[in-house]
Amino acid sequence: MGTASSLVSPAGAVGEVIEDTYGGGGGEACEIPVEVKPKARLLRGSLRRVGGSRPGGLIGASFKSTASVQELECVAEYERLRKEYEIFRVSKNNEVASMVKKEAKLDRENKRLRAELQALQKTYQKILREKESALEAKYQAMERAATFEHDRDKVKRQFKIFRETKENEIQDLLRAKRELEAKLQRLQAQGIQVFDPEESDSDDNCTDVTAAGAPSEYWNGGVLGSEPSMGSMMQLQQSFRGPEFAHSSIDVEGPFANINRDDWDAAVASLLQVTPLFSHSLWSNTVRCYIISTDETQPEVTIFIRNYSPKLQRVCETMGYFFQVVNFSTENERPLQDVRKWEIEKSSLVILLLHLTLPSCLLEDCEEAFLRNPEEKPRLIYHRREDGKVSSVSVQQLIEQISCMNKAKMIDHVGGKEEGAYEIYNCVEKIIKQDILGCEMTDLEGKDLGNKEDSAAPEEEVFGDVLWDAHDEQEQMEAFQQASNSTCELGFEKYFERLNDLVAAPAPIPPLLVSGGPGSGKSLLLSKWIQLQQKHSPNTLILYHFVGRPMSTSSESALIIKRLTLKLMQHSWLVSPLTFDPAKLLEEFPHWLEKLSARHQGSIIIIIDSIDQIQQAEKHMKWLIDPLPVNVRVIVSVNVETCPQAWRLWPTLHLDPLNSKDVKSLISAECNSANVKLTKEQEKKLERHCRSATTCNALYVTLLGKTIACVGNTGNIDEILQQCCQCQDTVSLYRLVLRSIQESLQSDKEKDLLREILCVIGVSHNGVSESELMELYPELTSAVLASLLHSLHKMCLLTYGCGLLKFQHLQAWEMVKLEYMEAGENVISAYRQKLVEYFTMQLSQDRVTWRSADELPWLFQQQGDKQKLHKCLLNLFVSQNLYKRGHFAELLSYWQLVGKDKSSMAAEYFDSLKEYEKSSEGEESMICLADLYETLGRFLKDLGLLSQAVAPLQRSLEIRETALDPDHPRVAQSLHQLAGVYVQWKKFGNAEQLYKQALEISENAYGAEHPRVARELDALATLYQKQNKYEQAEQLRKKSFKIRQKAARQKGSLCGFALLRQRALQLEELTLGKDTSDNARTLNELGVLYYLQNNLETAELFLKRSLEMRERVLGSDHPDCAQSLNNLAALYNEKKHYDKAEELYEKALDIRRRALAPDHPSLAYTVKHLAVLYKKMGKLDKAVPLYELAVEIRQKSFGPKHPSVATALVNLAVLYCQMKKQIEALPLYERALKIYEDSFGQMHPRVGETLKNLAVLSYERGDFEKAAELYKRAMEIKEAETLLIGGKATSRHSSSGDTFSLKSALSPNALLEHGQR
Repeated sequence: MGTASSLVSPAGAVGEVIEDTYGGGGGEACEIPVEVKPKARLLRGSLRRVGGSRPGGLIGASFKSTASVQELECVAEYERLRKEYEIFRVSKNNEVASMVKKEAKLDRENKRLRAELQALQKTYQKILREKESALEAKYQAMERAATFEHDRDKVKRQFKIFRETKENEIQDLLRAKRELEAKLQRLQAQGIQVFDPEESDSDDNCTDVTAAGAPSEYWNGGVLGSEPSMGSMMQLQQSFRGPEFAHSSIDVEGPFANINRDDWDAAVASLLQVTPLFSHSLWSNTVRCYIISTDETQPEVTIFIRNYSPKLQRVCETMGYFFQVVNFSTENERPLQDVRKWEIEKSSLVILLLHLTLPSCLLEDCEEAFLRNPEEKPRLIYHRREDGKVSSVSVQQLIEQISCMNKAKMIDHVGGKEEGAYEIYNCVEKIIKQDILGCEMTDLEGKDLGNKEDSAAPEEEVFGDVLWDAHDEQEQMEAFQQASNSTCELGFEKYFERLNDLVAAPAPIPPLLVSGGPGSGKSLLLSKWIQLQQKHSPNTLILYHFVGRPMSTSSESALIIKRLTLKLMQHSWLVSPLTFDPAKLLEEFPHWLEKLSARHQGSIIIIIDSIDQIQQAEKHMKWLIDPLPVNVRVIVSVNVETCPQAWRLWPTLHLDPLNSKDVKSLISAECNSANVKLTKEQEKKLERHCRSATTCNALYVTLLGKTIACVGNTGNIDEILQQCCQCQDTVSLYRLVLRSIQESLQSDKEKDLLREILCVIGVSHNGVSESELMELYPELTSAVLASLLHSLHKMCLLTYGCGLLKFQHLQAWEMVKLEYMEAGENVISAYRQKLVEYFTMQLSQDRVTWRSADELPWLFQQQGDKQKLHKCLLNLFVSQNLYKRGHFAELLSYWQLVGKDKSSMAAEYFDSLKEYEKSSEGEESMICLADLYETLGRFLKDLGLLSQAVAPLQRSLEIRETALDPDHPRVAQSLHQLAGVYVQWKKFGNAEQLYKQALEISENAYGAEHPRVARELDALATLYQKQNKYEQAEQLRKKSFKIRQKAARQKGSLCGFALLRQRALQLEELTLGKDTSDNARTLNELGVLYYLQNNLETAELFLKRSLEMRERVLGSDHPDCAQSLNNLAALYNEKKHYDKAEELYEKALDIRRRALAPDHPSLAYTVKHLAVLYKKMGKLDKAVPLYELAVEIRQKSFGPKHPSVATALVNLAVLYCQMKKQIEALPLYERALKIYEDSFGQMHPRVGETLKNLAVLSYERGDFEKAAELYKRAMEIKEAETLLIGGKATSRHSSSGDTFSLKSALSPNALLEHGQR
């Protein structure tokens, strides 16, 4: 029997590895140390050995040791443990089996889900592909539809051009035929027999077809005649005015009884399209107050500037003007003399403050401002007196001289300095409002007192609902003036010929491209040509636009198209709703152009300068490549380097570099102006230098001449020439100019201010005003600013535009960036931040001006700060200011940058208004709130969000009804706007009810003949037109027209009369010299202008002066005297002094018969109006030979088949009807009808009007059946015309008067009324 020791591993073995059976083979191997003796294992071994040696087992065995009992216990324990182990093993095996089954099940589920996921992914990809293909198909379909629409319009325009071209060709052929026939008749009259196998005794085969508005129309010239002077501004044109009907109660449809609409159109249109060159102060947007003071009156100046200047600034701001006070100290007078003279010339008002003495250094300024004041600008003298003290002799003499000339207002003050400053303020405020800004004090006082009636006037008085920005228009006027300023013509004659050829070339013709390098003179060429074209072709309508610096307002395509469209609306005499959606506006512009071209008799020329500076020019100017109407020409100028590639295929007029002669003349002109004389050697050196492409352009040479002239009197010319010759382009020459200005400054502080001014102007949107610079830099005095600006303006760095300081040329802006902003965006951002802080401070002070609305959102946009931009846009007054000035596209682009669509934008505005409403208290704030709601509603309507536009407009209506009165005119305004939304929404019933309410309120508030009543009538007429209720629409339009005509006779068109009045004031300055024919002609134009303003007394004064001067200078038989006589006669006719008018007309006719050819237009002009006067006076026997002479003149001029002959025939027939000679009138009517039908077609308005007169004549002769037939034909033509033009405009050849309808002719009183007349 072995021992336990026999089981121990041999010596040297580390241990044995025993497998753990509990783990089922999956356990971990472990080592058992040698010292451990497993008793159970040894016991089991011993028992096996005992059992094996003794077959009998343990029975009967004897144990001599106590181990046997222990072994039995161990066996029992072993059995128990073995059973437990088996149970545990079986349970674990079962668990493992179940886990395996579960794992298999989960694996199968996982595979199934994976398969489903793959199937879903495939389905998703398929659906996604189908969606993309559907979207692509949709976009393709939309693109095809848009292309089809565009192609359809293009084909229509091409067909129209083709048709009009062929018609013009037919006219030319017929005109040539008439000329040949006239020659044939002359040959036959001379006894020369010409054989013609097709000769006929009748004229009927010689059909003359003349298109509307052909140049062969004869009877031109309005009631007043004027020579084509001053840009032919007052050459009043008259197209066919149509026959004077037997039953017509209105002969004309112009503002006055003696002026027809075409005359008025021509006069006002000429003023609107090209502004003559006048001094800066007449068109400046800044009210400049120049103060001359002594040391004794300096306290009053200090008090005035500190206490009252801010108040005057607010007054000017509310009217869209800047206010600037300029005051120089009495020290260092001489060095600033040129600057002071420049400031006096620019000033709107000069104030002289005197006490006891007047320093000699101020005497020259006083004489310049008060004694040499050719423009008669306002002047004010403040004289403080003291008891017991007498002013010096110089003060007394100056005051006496000024008093004798009656050229200044006087303030004699006795008292304190505070009271004196207050008196100055009161007088200055009155001068600004009355004399400078042209406002009536009563109106202004009413507004100040909160007079709601005066403030109720909507801003869109002239153009209805069309929003107009006067600043944009003024900027263009000043750009035209600046472009026209040149000391030399630079040999432009050859280019003028090419431009004239373009206008005369047959259509269709693509735009003409005027190309050249930077500074080559493109703007100068176009502006000079515009002036020549207006002078020699007064019938030509020119629409121009000068594009300024990139990213400025003038370069925004949407605003350009909107401005040109509004100009077309002005000239077409139409007031229609105009969309402000940029895309729709771009589509509508060609239609407006086509509509005006069909009405305008002459050519229409569209000129866009620097079109390549427009943002996305090719996209937004795509209408240029479409076919244009036959009488429309387009001219655009581009920089050679930046011209779009697609445009290079157009006909091009390239500006050549200046030749040596032009270079010499430019430099000589600049030097001569400064009394600088160059030597021959210096001239040759300059000539050699200006030979490269970059040094021989107009801008470089002009700047070079100014540089030499500037330093010529004070410096070394050879030295400056050497420096200039090192500058090989305009930018480097500008840099030299800037550095020379810097060297001329006395201190580093002034140099720093110069840098700040240029940089602030460079980073702004449209420029910076002087008053803004003064607020931005408090250390900047008016004297220092004036000195700096004088130097910069003199050297062509800066200029004025709409009251703002801007860079005069693009190269100057580039130079400033290179000189001061080389550090990059950090410097630019810092200066922009300075402007942001300034305009933000203005908003915090509730100073929301057009400047803060223009600049602040744009600055945030440039900085990329969307959060602040969003906050700025939610300032309701900023958005209102932008929208009301027509900057719709700009406002929309800001919202798109913020990332808001139209609906969310509308919701945010509405929420902001709700918050603002919570803080609104008092009547004034509620009225302001109602205005904001109305603006929002109109804005949403323009966006096409009609359903969302209704709520703010209704809220505006509710507020006005509550805060004001249900019958207040502003309530009518709300009703009108709300009705406009319903019209667009096709809810005509709601719109009609609102329009009628607005009409009733307007009639009660203003009377039945007020222009606002006419506005509501027009709106109702348009609504009925849309509902095909043509008869009701026509009645309302006639009523509206009569109201507008009567209002125009009393007041005139606001826009036209304002310009006419200003033009008249400017012309008066030119008539103060000696007696000359030019001065007499100017006096005649003044008479015409005042006549157009219905100021008949003043018109009579100037026309009489013109006649007297012409008789003295030219003689009483000169044709110019006949013109003055004719105009005076027209004036007396207007005043119903018919005897005087008759005498003057007869004198004019006698002169023109002796001096002019028998078929001269002026002779026919006088014949016509004298005949009309005879008819009006009842002297029908005297009128007959004149009407017959008119027919004879027209037949000689145009042949027997011309429409002008038909017009004369109808006039004669009308006269016969009034004389009860119906038999003589009938053949005249029939012949006129035949001419009209052959010339214009069966459905022309002239045919309809003649048919209507024939119907009346047939009725009076008792032929009722024929009368009914003729009247029916006339009404068919009238309805067709109404459908064609939408009932908004009179046809170009339609009669000016309202004709009696046959219904009225058939009434029982018709024959009585006719007999009475």
